Amino acid sequence: MCDELGPKEDYMQQFIEEAGGTSLCSAKTPGAGCSDKQQAFIEKWQSKGADELLKQLDRLNGMVDKDGVSMKAEALAWAKQRLSIFKQLARKDEL
Repeated sequence: MCDELGPKEDYMQQFIEEAGGTSLCSAKTPGAGCSDKQQAFIEKWQSKGADELLKQLDRLNGMVDKDGVSMKAEALAWAKQRLSIFKQLARKDEL
């Protein structure tokens, strides 16, 4: 299994995140486990209202469910990462 997932831990992390539908990136602490791209995304959306977050959450859910098969792997992975971030941000707004 180690050979299939490559010599670096990045491949293992990507596999686990994809297979488990989870992410090590936390919207509460954007520096821990988040890529630069994810950190910038969190900073952009952190100040948005709950209505806007929920609208984007619904839009991304539709994209992943409906168009996920036809999306490139990288685009699908980024959509799932954004989806995870939106879910965390939406939960934070509900509290």
